[in-house]
Amino acid sequence: MNKYYFCTIFNVMKRILITGGAGFIGSHLCERLLKENNEVICVDNFFTGSKENIVHLTGNPYFELVRHDVVTPFFAEVDEIYNLACPASPVHYQYNGIKTIKTSVMGAINILGLAKRTRAKVLQASTSEVYGDPHVHPQTEDYWGHVNPIGVRSCYDEGKRCAESLFMNYHRQNSVRIKIIRIFNTYGPKMHPNDGRVVSNFIVQALRGEDITIYGDGRQTRSFQYVDDLVEGMIRLMATGDDFTGPVNVGNPGEFTIRQLAETVIRLTGSTSKLTYLPLPQDDPVQRQPDITLAKEKMNWTPVVPLEEGLQKTIAYFKNKIK
Repeated sequence: MNKYYFCTIFNVMKRILITGGAGFIGSHLCERLLKENNEVICVDNFFTGSKENIVHLTGNPYFELVRHDVVTPFFAEVDEIYNLACPASPVHYQYNGIKTIKTSVMGAINILGLAKRTRAKVLQASTSEVYGDPHVHPQTEDYWGHVNPIGVRSCYDEGKRCAESLFMNYHRQNSVRIKIIRIFNTYGPKMHPNDGRVVSNFIVQALRGEDITIYGDGRQTRSFQYVDDLVEGMIRLMATGDDFTGPVNVGNPGEFTIRQLAETVIRLTGSTSKLTYLPLPQDDPVQRQPDITLAKEKMNWTPVVPLEEGLQKTIAYFKNKIK
């Protein structure tokens, strides 16, 4: 009997592997899956992940923490795998571009090999960056993207695109049960204060009373989803039938300019920070907004946390973090 079928029929606790489980998103996913009475194996090399994010879970007998780099094979008996291992902010993924590519590509090969051997269902955390600086707006899953394959962001963009290709080929050739999720800008508690992402940058600068740095003229747009909405989307995608692989966009379709975000953060923090402008980095997209029609149809998923509510929770976290 297929072990996934056995677990479903008899409601046996699932053993779930999360690579990058000590990171911002991974740690929230660990918490949620433990609350749903699963056994969780958290694998992380702690390049960008932090023990602080998951230390409160270490007393749980159904939580296991393993220091490991997915560039080398990992062996375990598991029912499901969430592959989140990869630095996701420009500051971190550009720090060592070769390592970023290896994590995306070799990591995918190793995780897919594990899924093939154990017959586990495996989810790849892909990204809206596969669309590059898009010529289609909002972005739908059938859009192939507009990506610079040799630019400074290509280590991440092309690494994730190659990982998607690997997942699809393991599915076609070896019948591995896969899911591909394209994650749009996500924010919330446990973000690293110095990760270079726009939400954390603005909040930290505002709380410190520093000038808020906007790259470009501030009219470029982003769509921001709260981390709880993303985790819900990931779990719903994993629960879909084997006939649906994705890729599927998961993000908040509410579109805001970077200047609007900065002004909202200043208002919510009560900061006296002023706005300053610097040149736009190479290949930084001008527009980014997900079309989530497919997520609504296949997963009955839509984000529920409004931007201001999510920002207030994130600001409260950073107030304690940067004392």
